[in-house]
Amino acid sequence: MRTVPLLPAAMLSLFTASAQTGSPRLEYNQSGFLPSREKKAVLIGQTPEGRFQVTGAINGDTVLRGFCGPLLSSGNSSLKTRILDFSSLREPGDYVLAIPGLGLSGRFMVSPHAMEAEARAALKGYYHLRVSEALEERHAGKWHRPAGHPDTAVLIHPSAASGKRPAGTVIRSPGGWYDAGDYNKYIVNSGITVGTLLSAYEDFPAHFDTLRTGIPESGNPLPDLLDEVLQNLRWMLTMQDPHDGGVYHKCTNAAFDGMVMPGVTKLPRYVVMKSTAAALDFTAVTAQAARVFAGFRDRLPGLSDSCLTAARRAWDWAERNPSVIYNQDSLNRLHEPDIRTGTYGDGDIADEWFWAAAEMLATTGEKRFTERVVQGLSLPLRPASWKTVAMPGYYSLVRAGRGSSDAPSSEATVVRNRILRFADSLLANASRNAFGTPMGGSPSDFEWGGNSVAANQGIVLVNAYLLTRRTAYLDGALANLDHILGRNATGYGFLTGFGRRSPMHPHHRPSEADGIVEPVPGLLIGGPNPGRQDGCEYAFKEAETSYVDDVCSYASNEIAINWNAPMVYLLHAVRALSK
Repeated sequence: MRTVPLLPAAMLSLFTASAQTGSPRLEYNQSGFLPSREKKAVLIGQTPEGRFQVTGAINGDTVLRGFCGPLLSSGNSSLKTRILDFSSLREPGDYVLAIPGLGLSGRFMVSPHAMEAEARAALKGYYHLRVSEALEERHAGKWHRPAGHPDTAVLIHPSAASGKRPAGTVIRSPGGWYDAGDYNKYIVNSGITVGTLLSAYEDFPAHFDTLRTGIPESGNPLPDLLDEVLQNLRWMLTMQDPHDGGVYHKCTNAAFDGMVMPGVTKLPRYVVMKSTAAALDFTAVTAQAARVFAGFRDRLPGLSDSCLTAARRAWDWAERNPSVIYNQDSLNRLHEPDIRTGTYGDGDIADEWFWAAAEMLATTGEKRFTERVVQGLSLPLRPASWKTVAMPGYYSLVRAGRGSSDAPSSEATVVRNRILRFADSLLANASRNAFGTPMGGSPSDFEWGGNSVAANQGIVLVNAYLLTRRTAYLDGALANLDHILGRNATGYGFLTGFGRRSPMHPHHRPSEADGIVEPVPGLLIGGPNPGRQDGCEYAFKEAETSYVDDVCSYASNEIAINWNAPMVYLLHAVRALSK
């Protein structure tokens, strides 16, 4: 094949300059491409029509030629793009993209191992977030640290007081994960997080059964994913009042800690108020956990039964207290000390009722939960988040249907069809999007934690693929993974520690306070957020460009357990389904 002549150094810099400059840029998945899947890059800028070539990174031989796509206008910024499709390239190797007159891309790989390290790191990211446990150097590397908050002497806040546990009562609530950039633990956010990770295991058990991530438990009889889930599940079980079955909303300081390492401050910790949302999220997760851990009774005797008992008691409490909404401002007018940490308040809990009922029905088969499930089938469908949890219930219902030999019920048919219609709308968004991804179908996709929107959209598409085996759904899911890992308007891959350009200054206290240049690896950053609620300086303010790699920016540069969970699911799903 013909060899492409080397281009002048000035041209080479055009594709490696800082993102969002006026120069043309070429953006793509910085973590590489799987041989059997779609491969696309996006040329950003007002560029003329032209051809592109894929060449070997070492020998410069041309292995593929193609035309840059038509000039597209983004609906989420003032950017113009052309899409380069080189999906027919299937031979593993290291390559570069060349556009005559413009320049060369950085090196990228095509490999069956593409995104393998990222997938392991995203799951191991939870190890770095463990609360009451020292992180040893042999497992955490240079990010090793002492244990954080022990949480063995947590106070009952006056808002959570009851006759048998008055204010000031000391309880134990150790373990779990730090929620985000802060050092607190929240049941509502833990709910969607643990539920997503359990769903990943339910959908791909053979994949996770052999996965090792280098956590202390690696090599024991339990899959690493479930070992990590147990770290937070066991903490969640401590948050249920043993006397009435209610669930405390959070375990927290009264106010956020400063930018210090975990455990440095010794401020009092509290469990705060029971809420219906917390009880229902707890019900959903413990019911799902009972189902999953039933397969490990010999290794964890009693756990499955304990989880189901806890789920039933939390459900019963919610039925007795159907509308206890967590409102922190109202709480602070009645009780001291004031609580100023994350609220995770949700005034509409119809979807929480549906999710809890769906998980209880899937686990127990008891018809008493059917009415709540049927009521929830008319709820609007959105990608999962801490405050929109109908979709996880849908996944569990269709998963239960896939494992049944009975004819599908009318409810199961409704669930299946709604998932597929939603997935089809995401594919339609991709066909209109200047970056060719379902993510960005609307400017509203770019919100606080927008990268988790992309990942959760990907989970919708994976579930549509599992229902139909239609490859377009899997390619759509991968396109959103491409978005997160570099095929986007900012030029960043948003998983810490990976890619040619990833965040170095996340809003994450250990990464800021540990004195190590590189941030803790394997954590998904929130991403562009035009709301810019943090008041930091943003050079770019349009929907898909409003991102700044600065510790100040909790609105665009924070990490969170509920964002990492769909990233774990999506990375491992794409890899498992592409083997």
